[in-house]
Amino acid sequence: MTNPALLKTELDRILRYATFNVLNYSEHYFEPEGWTALWLLGESHLAVHTFPEHGTSYLELSSCMRDKYVIFLELLEDFLASP
Repeated sequence: MTNPALLKTELDRILRYATFNVLNYSEHYFEPEGWTALWLLGESHLAVHTFPEHGTSYLELSSCMRDKYVIFLELLEDFLASP
């Protein structure tokens, strides 16, 4: 999954469903391809980096709230498993 529009929409939805407090959002599009985004959270941050040339993305969620973190991971797994 390397589609920035879909990742942005779904990751934001998952963060909010897991009740993370989104304080800010920033993104950058690279030429000729690639995207990086950062959600600043009241509980830390989520960063995503896409590597379309390899068909991969890297996500890092750092959080001091284990319950929210677990919910996020479960929802992310469901999203990635969906067709």
